[in-house]
Amino acid sequence: MSAEEQPQEGYVGLISSDGHEFWITKEAACVSKVLKPMVQGDGHFRETLDNKIPLQDIPHDVAEKLCEYLYYSLKYKDQVSDIPEFEIPPEMALELLVAADYLDV
Repeated sequence: MSAEEQPQEGYVGLISSDGHEFWITKEAACVSKVLKPMVQGDGHFRETLDNKIPLQDIPHDVAEKLCEYLYYSLKYKDQVSDIPEFEIPPEMALELLVAADYLDV
């Protein structure tokens, strides 16, 4: 990755099992209790140094929906009413549930 292609500081890349990269803010990644120590760590995780986290068994369509949910959760975290429903395609529900459980979101 060249200097022009490097994401801005404050972002982390989530790499799906099929190689797609999703760059999200570190704040959004910290919604996940599994990703948070990798993002905020003090160098104990390779991912902290690389700013990239591989999602081994999560295909790109599920990873993309997870990224959407991380931002959704961050946006509405302090709101107690009038929270819009997070749309989940029925055909993706099971895979998304498993991935969300794995990432603890």
